[in-house]
Formats: sequence, structure tokens, C-alpha cells
Amino acid sequence: MTVSTSAARSDDPDHLSEVARPSDSRRDPELLREALGKWLAAQLPDAAAPVITRVQLPEANGMSSETILFDAAWGDEAHALVARVAPTDTTMPVFPHYDLESQFQVMSRIQEHSAVPVPAVYWSESDPEPLGAPFFVMARMTGQIPPDVMPYNFGSWVTDATDSQRDRLQHSSVNVLAQLHRIARPWELFTFLRLPGSGPTVNEALAAHIRREREFYEWTTQSGPRSPLIERGFAWIEENRPDDPSPAVFCWGDARIGNIMYDDFRPVAVLDWEMATLGPRELDLGWMAFLHRFFEDIAADAGQGGMPGFMRPGDLAAVYGELTGHTPRDLEYYIAYAALRHATIMMRIQTRAIHFGQASSPEDPDDLILHRAPLEAMLDGTYWEKIR
Repeated sequence: MTVSTSAARSDDPDHLSEVARPSDSRRDPELLREALGKWLAAQLPDAAAPVITRVQLPEANGMSSETILFDAAWGDEAHALVARVAPTDTTMPVFPHYDLESQFQVMSRIQEHSAVPVPAVYWSESDPEPLGAPFFVMARMTGQIPPDVMPYNFGSWVTDATDSQRDRLQHSSVNVLAQLHRIARPWELFTFLRLPGSGPTVNEALAAHIRREREFYEWTTQSGPRSPLIERGFAWIEENRPDDPSPAVFCWGDARIGNIMYDDFRPVAVLDWEMATLGPRELDLGWMAFLHRFFEDIAADAGQGGMPGFMRPGDLAAVYGELTGHTPRDLEYYIAYAALRHATIMMRIQTRAIHFGQASSPEDPDDLILHRAPLEAMLDGTYWEKIR
């Protein structure tokens, strides 16, 4: 699947494309053309006279933000651009806060302080007047993204690849994490990512991160049910929290191959920075390992073969150790934490679907969690043998 945007697929943590998308979130391209043209003219010199030549709304637009693709011309040059727009309250957003300015700053600093390929960012607009919500504009990239619908392990350019090509994709994807975690002085460089009560060590950063996830869960229960499984999961996470006094690093947050654009099985654009944070290296490794396991478990339930030799936790840890000299610690803990965080997101997604009449409430609220059985097995300690 060849795409030409950072969001021409489901680019949210739920990976479920149009599920729970309210119909009024779609926009009129002609009205957008006019609004973008007026706004862009105000950003450029008077003599630039920009013209918006095309506006497109991807069919698989996201739920955590909206993406607008547009082409513009000024100064005898054509520019392929993407606007990421914060959701409005009427769409029952997935997350309580959408700090697009923070994403803009994260991408700017990554460009300046690492070799990780991210789209160039041009403007950040905090005024909701032009498009109805804050947004930022970045360059539009081209490449291949592992699809979410259907999942890439059901049959895609990833499954069609040779073992050598998949090894290259896996190695180069882990190298993205290695380069991000190598960014110097993240505590000073990304001050705006510091969580309340956090500190520069893994112990402090992880404790603050768990507190924020608990707050997110409590926020979701204001418009949805409570989950005994999620609450059990938080108790398990606290009881088993590792002791790690090492320095925290910059973390991508939404580290998964479905957020990377590839050319020849190597990253050409790393996307989606709304979950960026400061924390343990294993936070990213655990999320990357779990999101592949999430798809693998879906494939197994559907009677599909999946990709059992790809993105295995032990292999990811070995590649990371080779690239960084750091041996990942407590990876099973961080995979379980990723599954717990994803469970809260799934609860919110399904609550939205119920709110918009696209689903019915189950008798057991834990059934709103698509990966309920794997999460239960992780907490019971019975999950790990099959993936070691």
C-alpha cells in the first residue's frame, strides 16, 4: 500500500479506522480550500499570493486528531502539505487534552537534535478561528506504511516481503528508538513534556507516567463504565513496578511500525508524536512489542497464521542491546503496562461507538476491551511462555 501522507490510514492508538467516528466531523473540502488559502496568505509575505490547488480528507482519518491533505503553490513552487487539526468537544475526543503545539515542538527538536526522519514542520496555529480548532502544518511525505485495516499481518506488503527485508524493517525500526533515546539532556530539551511530580530518573518518570494514566482512566469513566480488569491492572502495575534509578530518556510514546513510513524497508518518516514523554527506554520497546502482539492475537483468534517470527520481544531487546549497549530490563512488565494503557484507550473508543449509536453496551464492561483475554493472561503470568 503506497500512501503519500502521515495520516492516510488510521493513525490513532486504537488502530480501528472509522469506528466511533461521528458523522459531523467530516469537513467540506471547498470551504477548507477557502479557509486554508486565507490563513496561508497571512503566514507568507504579501507578494507570495499562495493558491490552494487541492484539498483532500483521507478516508481513514484519525480519531485523536483530524488530518487535512492539501497542495499549495506560491513563489513558482508547489508544496505538498498536511494539517493536523485538534478534535472538537462535539466529537467526544479520545483524550482529554490535545496539545498540538507540544507535538510541533517535539518534531522541531527531533529534527534539530537527532537523525530520526520526521516531516518538516512549518507553522503552528493556536487560534481555532481559521479551521475551527488549533492545528499545525507539516510537509507531506511519501512511502509505505504497514496497514492497520486489515492488519499488516493478515496479508500485506510486510507479509509478502522476504525474511531479509522484514529483518531490515525490524532492525531499522528499533534503531529509531535507539536514536531517540540517545538525544542528549532530554530533561532540559523537552521541559514541556515533564509530568507533574516527575524527575529525571526512571523511577520518578515512571511513577508520574502511571499517575497520568490513572487520571486518564478516571476521566474516561466520567462518560463510560468502570473496568474491574483495568483497575486490577493498575494494582498489578504498582505492585510489580521495577526499581530503576537510571536516567530517563526521551520516549516517542506511540512507538509502532504502523506509525513509520518506509522506503525499501527503511524509515523515511516517523509519525504521530502526541504521546511523547520522558521515561524509561522500555516504555517504547514495550509499546512496540505489544502493538505487534495485539495484531498477532487478533490473527490467532481469526484462525490466521500471523507473523510469529517477526517483532518478537526477545529479538527487539537483542537488536536494541546491539545498537545501544543497553540491555532492556523488565520488558514483560512494560509490555503488560502497554496492554493496560491500550485497554483504557479501547474502553474510550468503544464508549464513543456506543454514544454515537454504532455499538451496544455489553453486560460486562470488560468486554469493551478487544484484547481482554491477553491482558488477563499477562496479569496472571500465563501469557509469556508462548511468545518467548
